[in-house]
Amino acid sequence: MRIVVALGGNALLRRGERPDAAVQQVNADRAVTALAALARDNELVITHGNGPWIGPRIGPLAVGGATDLALAPPCPLDVLSAQTQGVIGSLLVRALRDALPGRQVAALVTHTVVRADDPAFERPTEFVGQAHSREVAHALARERGWHIAKDTTGWRRVVPSPTPEAVVEADTVHALLSSGTLVVCAGGGGVPVTADRGTGGLTTVEAVVDKDLTAALLAEELKADLLLILTDVPNVYADFGTARQQPVLDVTPAQLRDGAFSEGSMKPKAEAAARFVERTGGLAAIGALDAAYAIAHGTSGTLVRPELAL
Repeated sequence: MRIVVALGGNALLRRGERPDAAVQQVNADRAVTALAALARDNELVITHGNGPWIGPRIGPLAVGGATDLALAPPCPLDVLSAQTQGVIGSLLVRALRDALPGRQVAALVTHTVVRADDPAFERPTEFVGQAHSREVAHALARERGWHIAKDTTGWRRVVPSPTPEAVVEADTVHALLSSGTLVVCAGGGGVPVTADRGTGGLTTVEAVVDKDLTAALLAEELKADLLLILTDVPNVYADFGTARQQPVLDVTPAQLRDGAFSEGSMKPKAEAAARFVERTGGLAAIGALDAAYAIAHGTSGTLVRPELAL
C-alpha cells in the first residue's frame, strides 16, 4: 500500500520546548518509532510541518532586527522554508536509517506551485515570526512593507496562504518510491512558487502553503492509497472543547466539512482529508501520531471514506 503521512509540526517540536538539536532529535526518534512498523510493509512518503520553527526558529531570522530597524532586511520566506525542510529532513532521515537498517531513505526539498492570481495574496492570514508590541510591529510594517495582525500573543506578521496547485518534484518522488526508497519531502507545505506558463520557469513568492493541503495534493499526484494525517489528538471530535464533545470515527467528506473546526487547528486537516477522498476515491484518516499503525489498519482515529454509491 502507498501511504502519504502528514506529520504535524508538534511531532518534532512540542509547544513550549526549546528548538535545541538534542530535543528535536529525541522527538524525531519518537515520530519514527511510531511510523517504523508502517514503513516496513508499505511505500511511505513522509511530509511534515514546520509550525514551531515559524516562531522560535524562523521567527528570529524572518524578523531580522525586530528592535533595530538599521539591521539588514530579513531572509526571504522561501529561503527559510528550504532551510527548515533541510533541517527537519535530516533529523528524520537519521532516525529512519537507525530504525530501518538497509532501507533506502531520502529527504527532498520540494517546491509547491501556486497561482499568482490566488485571492489569498489579497488577504494575508498566516502568522509568521515572533510577536511584538503594537509600536514595534507597526514600525516593522512601515519599514519592510509587511502586513501585520494581532493574535493571542501580540502583533505579528501575516503572509498569504495560497492553494497548492502542483508539487514540482512529484515525478522525482514517484521515481524514488518505485526504487524502494522511503521519501521525506514537502516540509512546511513546500517552497511556494509561481510557474511561467510559457517557459515553466519558477519564481518564489512570500507566502506559506498549508502543509496538509500540500500533503493531500501530493498523495493525489502519487496515486496513494491512503492519506494519513497525524496530530496530537486521537481522532476528530464534533463540538470539540464543549460539554457535547463526541468522537467522530467514520465520516464522509461532506459530513466532515459540516463540522465546526478551528481555523488554525483541525479545519485544514479536515479539508485536506476531504479533498483527497473526493478527488481520488481513496481513504484518508486523522489521528494521533503514536497510533499511526492502528489508524492505518482501521482500529483507531477518524476514517474519511467516499460517499456510498446509491
